[in-house]
Amino acid sequence: MTGNSFERDLDKTPANHQPLTPLVLLERAAKVFPDEVAIIHGSQRLTYAMFWERSVKLASALARHGIGKGDTVTVMLSNTPPMLEAHHAVPMTQAVLHSLNTRLDAAIIAFQLDHAESRVVIVDREFSGVMKEALALAAVKPLVIDYDDPEYADDAPYPKGERIGAADYEAFVASGDAAFAWAMPDDEWDAIALNYTSGTTGNPKGVVYHHRGAALMAYANTVHAALTRGSVYLWTLPMFHCNGWCFPWTLALTAGTHVCLRWVRAKPMYDAIADHGVTHLCGAPVVMSALLNAPDKQKRDFSHTVIFNTAAAPPPETVLSAMAEAGFAVTHLYGLTETYGPAVVNEWKGEWNALDGGSQAARKARQGVRYAALEGLTVMDPATMTETPPDGETIGEVMFRGNIVMKGYLKNKAATDEAFAGGWFHSGDLGVMHPDGYIQLKDRSKDIIISGGENISSIEVEEALYKHPAIAACGVVAKADEKWGETPIAFVELKPGKSATAEEIIQHCRALLAHFKCPRIVVFSEIPKTSTGKIQKFRLRDQARTL
Repeated sequence: MTGNSFERDLDKTPANHQPLTPLVLLERAAKVFPDEVAIIHGSQRLTYAMFWERSVKLASALARHGIGKGDTVTVMLSNTPPMLEAHHAVPMTQAVLHSLNTRLDAAIIAFQLDHAESRVVIVDREFSGVMKEALALAAVKPLVIDYDDPEYADDAPYPKGERIGAADYEAFVASGDAAFAWAMPDDEWDAIALNYTSGTTGNPKGVVYHHRGAALMAYANTVHAALTRGSVYLWTLPMFHCNGWCFPWTLALTAGTHVCLRWVRAKPMYDAIADHGVTHLCGAPVVMSALLNAPDKQKRDFSHTVIFNTAAAPPPETVLSAMAEAGFAVTHLYGLTETYGPAVVNEWKGEWNALDGGSQAARKARQGVRYAALEGLTVMDPATMTETPPDGETIGEVMFRGNIVMKGYLKNKAATDEAFAGGWFHSGDLGVMHPDGYIQLKDRSKDIIISGGENISSIEVEEALYKHPAIAACGVVAKADEKWGETPIAFVELKPGKSATAEEIIQHCRALLAHFKCPRIVVFSEIPKTSTGKIQKFRLRDQARTL
């Protein structure tokens, strides 16, 4: 007989090979820890048995509406129980979950609804106004389901909007069957989620995740975030952002507790840490700023250390020291929407604790090494696809390879092929490889600004600025900001004989863009250009550092 004996008569069968999916993690948690608290939301407490049952019933109700494989269910929700339920229920029907950024404007929302071909939209009443406007602009006509949060505070900073749906969320869930025969994915390569990038030019691209990647991220997060049995996770990170970096699926692995948080405010965060024993949270520098700069009367004492994962620009040494003194251990992460969120971690080594402050700060500024679930991380010359020398100086493009890289961009073969050229995912970020294998970003080739953990395209902001009748030339770059990590700053050159104030220009942008994308500072000056007319953004960045 010929052939490899380790392959002969040793085939894949249902008994020994099942598609990887995070759905089985919640099922296990519900069976093993049915009475453990899975979700805390204000006065509400959902056990794992209740969490599982509600997710199955939501899946059943969606299936009765005709939702199945290849369909898109869009949600515009805060960090509330329905968002967690949707992360499990939607893929139980073999459909795809599309989580909308709640800060987007109606035009971008309408584009995403049409591009995703949304069949169902679940919307929190906080966002019903902009959703109503978006639905009027969109070509699709989905079933709209209102979520009316019973924990919505009377003194909420944002009032509830009107009901715009044909169904109420709780009634819709109640209509489902708790005995519904939910479906595993046919293949672990099947899509589980759709997340749109902040487009650098034109419309944003739809990043498609698969079940395999979501499951592996659940395991990887457990390791790299140091989650253990009974961990308590505070939802300061928006769940619409890379599916909350996949933590909605991760917590089921250790049967941890989700503590929901609608608005990121200092007092509720400190209350949750003190009252519920929060052990973990994730967020951008703005969350650190809120915690550190809170008035003393809003702070609470707690005796345990809270792990804080941040995936934006590396925090300054002063912030890291202040966080440590306040009881938080900060872990610096790096990734993109296309890599299911963070896929790189600054693994801190014990021997680095003996270094002086400057040397420690230099190591903390690095993005780090690959997640255990990522097979390859390197820095290459994108033209030759050869690795740059690991000297900490030679700049190349950061590239990823592995099972926690997206399937590709929805309905955009050209962009997908370009992103995967040469068998690696091209991040568009420029960096260096240090001799010890740690990468460090040096620039962003697409000029993306990361503010409060959200990506802002400088080109999109510039396009809005150019619509102002007085502007002849402009350039938008990032300015370091202790609270937001980075904030957009606009350099503007006016047309001869034209005038405008900074406030007028900011208000002009706010009429065209989501407010978080608008420049906070406007500088009037001649825009530096090359001999061919290209704006020299490196010079604008240098100027921004001095402001």
